Amino acid sequence: MGLAVLALASLGASPGAGPGAGPGAGPGPSPDPAGLARFYGQRIRWGGCPEQPGAPAAMRCGTLTVPLDHADPAKGTTRIAMARIPANGRKRLGSLLLNFGGPGAQGIESLAADPKAFADLGESYDLVAFDPRGVGHSDPVSCGGALDAQSPPGDDPAARLAALRAVVKSCEKHSGPVLPYIGTVHAARDMDVMRQVLGEKKLNYLGFSYGTRLGAVYAAQFPRNVGRMVLDGVDTLAEPLDQQALVSAQGQQQALDNFLSWCTHQSGCVYGTNTRTAKERVNALAARLGKEPLIGGDGSAFTGEDLAVAIGSALYSRETWPALAEGLAMAERDGDPTGLLELGGPTGPPPPGSESPAPAADKVPADNMQAALIAVSCADDPDRGDAKASPAAIEKEIQARAAEFRAASPIFGPLQLGTVLSCYGRPAGSGFLRTIDRPGAPPMLLVGTRGDPATPYRWTEETAARLGAAVVLDYKGDGHAAYLHSGCVRESVNAFLVDGELASGTRACPAGE
Repeated sequence: MGLAVLALASLGASPGAGPGAGPGAGPGPSPDPAGLARFYGQRIRWGGCPEQPGAPAAMRCGTLTVPLDHADPAKGTTRIAMARIPANGRKRLGSLLLNFGGPGAQGIESLAADPKAFADLGESYDLVAFDPRGVGHSDPVSCGGALDAQSPPGDDPAARLAALRAVVKSCEKHSGPVLPYIGTVHAARDMDVMRQVLGEKKLNYLGFSYGTRLGAVYAAQFPRNVGRMVLDGVDTLAEPLDQQALVSAQGQQQALDNFLSWCTHQSGCVYGTNTRTAKERVNALAARLGKEPLIGGDGSAFTGEDLAVAIGSALYSRETWPALAEGLAMAERDGDPTGLLELGGPTGPPPPGSESPAPAADKVPADNMQAALIAVSCADDPDRGDAKASPAAIEKEIQARAAEFRAASPIFGPLQLGTVLSCYGRPAGSGFLRTIDRPGAPPMLLVGTRGDPATPYRWTEETAARLGAAVVLDYKGDGHAAYLHSGCVRESVNAFLVDGELASGTRACPAGE
């Protein structure tokens, strides 16, 4: 397994130097754009989108210039790639900024791939997407292939930590000047420049998964500039990365339990009709593959870790549950991992809202999504542990937590345990997210899904309390984020964004639509 990558990739909404301890350090930037007039006053030259060959004909692309450090513009600049699909209806409400998740996902590519999913909003709004700094076509970061390195053989803790430090150095070497200024605090400040350049007094925004963290941090820094904001699949603002990993393992296990309950009530489920024994059998499959991997058609090994990634990918949408049931049946009955590989894993497609499809052009490094995922997640987390601890002490701490992670989920826990060391060797990140406390933004809509495998519902309630004026929409269904899965959720979101209709308190949408 690539060093500390698989675990972070399985975090739903979350992983560089961070703004809290490196360049741009501080308790959180001031919302005052003093000294930034040349950035706020620029104009985007919209043109074609040659790097998005499948983009709709109406889409136009352009580039925004922002300071590396908004608190000290003299340190240099970086570029932000943006795209816009003009509104096509009579009721024009300006621009709606979208972020589809990540961190590390290319926003422009996501909008170009499925603009029809937002057709109702596109009648009233210009749909605007962007690649956050360091991502995609926005001066992408890279680790030069070092993230694919395997853990050193043997059980030498010092060798493993040395390998992680080598990865960090490779990331610094291949990423350019943007790496010390990556992270959600900086990206949210970029969004305020976008707001002004798009000609909007208030930012109207729809964010999914990691995009909810980005929206919340924007609201904390620029509460007076918030317009109509919807956050779907709500991320945590308070929990450290290792705790996020533990909670994610619990959420993934709950989602897997829901799937197995569904499967055992379907004709032909490979695990029969007993949910308890179904759980035991899928756990046994993971343990067996950890010792004796299946061999794919191309000769590659399909391990227990690969099984966890494939199942986790399929749990993002209830629509893929039948395919997951078939993939598990092929693995159990025929020893064939093909069906699971088609769902996700080493060579399959990533889960929506977590990773980006293959880059559209050679300008984007092949490892950019993974490099940005780690860099942003570490930049948002100030915890680094004892820098003077010996390798043996660090190894002992990890082993002590192994039981805790396995108890959370026999399948996903061991994979998520790798997150504990994901930021080793990197400067401490910003603590700004943990200081957010009722910043005074206007009411916004937060959507949480009860069976979400990536962003547990409790994070929706916790983030709503930290933001203050937030209305919670409780979707009783399964999958990651709800706007594309529930007509009830979509109706409520559209009513708020288009007509400003927002009921107070907590509302609910049923499962099974």
